[in-house]
Amino acid sequence: MKEMLKITASLVIIFVAAGLVMAVVFAKTAPIVKIKKEQEETAARKKMMPDADDIIEAGQWEPYGKKGKYFEGKKGEETTGYLISTYGKGYSSFINILVSVGKDMKVKGISILGHGETPGLGDEIEQDYFKKRFEGKSLEQLEVVKVEGTDKIQAISGATISSRAVTKGVSESVKLLKEKYSATEPAKEVKK
Repeated sequence: MKEMLKITASLVIIFVAAGLVMAVVFAKTAPIVKIKKEQEETAARKKMMPDADDIIEAGQWEPYGKKGKYFEGKKGEETTGYLISTYGKGYSSFINILVSVGKDMKVKGISILGHGETPGLGDEIEQDYFKKRFEGKSLEQLEVVKVEGTDKIQAISGATISSRAVTKGVSESVKLLKEKYSATEPAKEVKK
């Protein structure tokens, strides 16, 4: 019995020590990870809207209960377009998408910022051939089809759910931007 108590006490001490080490490592690295993520998002925004001198946060929204933001690109006083971060509910994860939209409310491009979709199938959403399918599409054209030769978005073979998730995320984003900017009011800078 005494031997069993020694083993139990030793295991408890080891687990508590390991937990403390993990907590300290997390506390030290969490701010670094947050800064790195913000830098990556800023770089992605600049890449998606290279013609803008300034990208102003115009508001926030919550697709699927997750935090998303939308931005207005400016060159001087002129609006060059919009960016919106959104999510789509994929096969095995939420897909984080950055959508670039022109003043004409047509998609200029998309970028997949993160996902956990099936390797070899769902992760094809990251490929340029799929992302290019969205370029120049209006809200009415943002629909997934399984056949070629239409002006809609052709699904990735074997990854229809992931294709639909991205398309729905992009569609909801364009819809929100159309509602917000139908009167083409300028964005007001959000205080941080």
